Amino acid sequence: MAFSTKTFALASLALVTAFAAPACAQTAATPWELKSDTGYAYDKEGKTFSYKMGTSNAGELLKGAKKVPKGTLFFIGQNGQLYMRSGPYLEGDGKFKFGPDR
Repeated sequence: MAFSTKTFALASLALVTAFAAPACAQTAATPWELKSDTGYAYDKEGKTFSYKMGTSNAGELLKGAKKVPKGTLFFIGQNGQLYMRSGPYLEGDGKFKFGPDR
């Protein structure tokens, strides 16, 4: 999918903010606002970009693209590297498993 790279970037920013902000109570999760006709990138240097997309070469864009599985978590590690994890990241009560109060 075209937006999966930006998804990484947005998730990273959201998680960095969540881990960097001191808090005793867990903050509520907020949905990402991804836009159609926009491509999102996380480049080789770790910078993020967004691009306005056209539809004339959409077929080429989809070649080699992979869908991001549902239940995937993206985050920035302590080394500044972007990671993704498939698998449970919520507790049974719906709270974030890796939040500041855990």
